[in-house]
Amino acid sequence: MAARTKRGADGEVRMSLGQHLIELRNRLFLAAGAIIVGTIGGWFLVDWVLATMRLPIEQLGGARNAEIMYTTVSGAFDLRIQIAFTVGIVITSPFWLYQLLAFFLPGLTKREKRYFFGFFFAAVPLFIAGGYLGWSIFPRTVVLLTGFSSDQDATNLDAKYYYDFVIKFVLAVGVSFVLPVFVVLLNFIGILSAKSVIKGWRVALLVITVFTALATPAADVFTMLLLAIPMVVLYFGAAGVAWLHDRAIARRADAIDAELAAS
Repeated sequence: MAARTKRGADGEVRMSLGQHLIELRNRLFLAAGAIIVGTIGGWFLVDWVLATMRLPIEQLGGARNAEIMYTTVSGAFDLRIQIAFTVGIVITSPFWLYQLLAFFLPGLTKREKRYFFGFFFAAVPLFIAGGYLGWSIFPRTVVLLTGFSSDQDATNLDAKYYYDFVIKFVLAVGVSFVLPVFVVLLNFIGILSAKSVIKGWRVALLVITVFTALATPAADVFTMLLLAIPMVVLYFGAAGVAWLHDRAIARRADAIDAELAAS
């Protein structure tokens, strides 16, 4: 027997567990189909991505004999597929993110939806800004890191490792821009006070250091600092936003107490 929808006491139509699972399956199929189509389209952008990735290698010049190398027979094809898939995920992100939102949002309260949308519309631009920053500065990072080798040494970079380096670097910078939004969100929903955020700055620095050590594609101090410094700045910026929010709440509470005392 097919599952039926039920109408709650508030008149809202509620779906059964089976219907939720069917809806989840359909939305996942739509998201997967969009990513496949995006991957096909991303195949035509692979040459541009590879050309951008080669920029720092070209800047090294022929004196260092720098080049990207493939260590397997199918290495070039595998790399193109990986790049096309990554591009497909990025360019179709508005569609599959909408599918996820459309599935989860009906189960949230109005207050939860307000916080969710506030977090979403703050996190996405910050992630894009961080990702763009990472994509913009990675050529200089590559030139700097490879510059520590001697002029007599050749710089031969495995293509897959080099691509993983670039992607992880861009994602790490993007994520580092988003993490402070979690701090603000926890403050707005009353879980974390501004005093606790400011008081825990030592723990935050430790967490940031561990995160940058894990997220850094290359184990070098320069890249860790490059990721840690903006995260620290954004953390204290989030602490400032939380402090202003707590101050506004305290003022409203004082005003209410004053009205009650006057009455």
